[in-house]
Amino acid sequence: MKRHILLTMTLAALLPAAHASQEQLAKSIRDTHVETITTSEQLRSTLGALNALTKQTKGDLHPAYNAFRAQTAKTQTAAVETRKRVAWMNGDGRKYFFGWQETVNGIANESLRKKAQKRLDSVKESYGKVEEKLKVASEKFSPFLSDLTDIEKALATDVTAGGVKAVRSTAKSANWNYQFVNDSITSARKEMDKMEKALSTEAR
Repeated sequence: MKRHILLTMTLAALLPAAHASQEQLAKSIRDTHVETITTSEQLRSTLGALNALTKQTKGDLHPAYNAFRAQTAKTQTAAVETRKRVAWMNGDGRKYFFGWQETVNGIANESLRKKAQKRLDSVKESYGKVEEKLKVASEKFSPFLSDLTDIEKALATDVTAGGVKAVRSTAKSANWNYQFVNDSITSARKEMDKMEKALSTEAR
C-alpha cells in the first residue's frame, strides 16, 4: 500500500513537469518556426537586392548598391541567429523531453506505455530532423555569405557599370548557393509544421 501511495505521489509530481515541458517544447518550436520564416524572407530580399543591382542597365547604381549592402548585413545577422538556434536545439532544447520521458516511464499499463513511448519517439524524431536541417542551413550560409561579402568589397570603391559587370559571375554563384540554404530551411519548416500539429492542444 505504501509503495502504491509513493508511486501515485511520484506520478502526481511528474505530470505537471511533463505538461510544462511539452508546452515549452511546443512554444520553442513555434518560435523557431517564426524565426526560420523571417530568415527565409530575408534571404529572398537579399538575393532580390543583389539581382536588381546586377541587372540594372541605366541610372545611378549607388541606391541599388546601398540596398544590397543593407540586406547583406541583415542576412549576416540571420546567419548568426540560425547558428545560435542550432546550438540551443542541440543543448537546452533537448531537455524538454526529459520530463515527458519520465512520465512515460511511470505508466503502469504496458500497452498504454508503449503507445505513449511511440508518440514521444515520433516527436523526438521530428525534432532531430528539424535540428539536422537547420544545421545544414547554418553550414550552407558560409559560401552564400562569402559571395555576398566579396561582391560588397569588390564594389565598395567601384560602383560603376564595369564594376557591376565584374561581379556578375560571383552573383551567379550566390544565386546557386542560396538554393542550398533555402532548401534546408524549407525542409526544416515542413518538419516544424508536423511538430506543431503533433504538439497542438486543439482537438481534431
